Amino acid sequence: MRPNTLGVIGLGAIGGSLARQAKLAGVAKVVGWSPEPSERVAAVQQGALDDAPPKAADVARAADLLILAAPPAANLVQLEALAPHLRPGALVSDVGSIKRAIVALAERLGLGATFAGSHPLAGTHRRGFEASRSDMFLGAVAYVTPCAGGEDAAREIGHFWETVMAAHVVTIDAASHDAQLAATSHVPQVVASLLALYLARATPPGAALGPGALDTTRLAASDAGLWSEILLMNRDQVLPALRALQEPLGAVERALEAGDGPALTGWLTRAAQWRRRVEPEP
Repeated sequence: MRPNTLGVIGLGAIGGSLARQAKLAGVAKVVGWSPEPSERVAAVQQGALDDAPPKAADVARAADLLILAAPPAANLVQLEALAPHLRPGALVSDVGSIKRAIVALAERLGLGATFAGSHPLAGTHRRGFEASRSDMFLGAVAYVTPCAGGEDAAREIGHFWETVMAAHVVTIDAASHDAQLAATSHVPQVVASLLALYLARATPPGAALGPGALDTTRLAASDAGLWSEILLMNRDQVLPALRALQEPLGAVERALEAGDGPALTGWLTRAAQWRRRVEPEP
């Protein structure tokens, strides 16, 4: 799908990047809304939007494809509020990292045939429209999560991500998406934040941090409010994943207590082998 009019609700780093990239890709009209008037003004002045009306409902009425680019809980509120204002046949998606709740809401609202969730694996720790880029999604993986009976909408929205955003689309059901992201994104966020808090207590004042500490705590700089929301919304998947870390951590502790070099080497080797398969060294 290449919409004649793309609507974007939320003009932060992700929403602003959607708008910028859509204009560069030749979408005829891009309209957007943010609760922050300064973001609406900046997006128009910088050419990311053709129009930024003062009400989100005005964007919904204009769009052939409406994308909700607020945090996950806000997207739920926006979907329910904007559903009555959608154009007949308009497609709707979101870009939140939790999919079950919004897919279920779309189905309850009778939007199952026109809604499919999206989740591009791209972003930045910076916030606001000024953190947006026109190449944010180039080559990124974009998950698309259909509603029940919404395969056509998912196919059209996937086509938008492929042809307009130049992303690689993976179609997956919402439950599988949330289980996968708990392991691959949400637990790493918790672990990085735990390590950051440990270093905050254990590091002497003025001590330099090496690349290992900096690399492994990068995620800890993420927005705390957003991540609290994500972790709570996906807690039924995050909690078992966190508990699964307790056994290997205990094994490392036991190996250190016993001075068991072979056990420790084996544990480190398995981790190194997995990491090298994921991202081979150049």
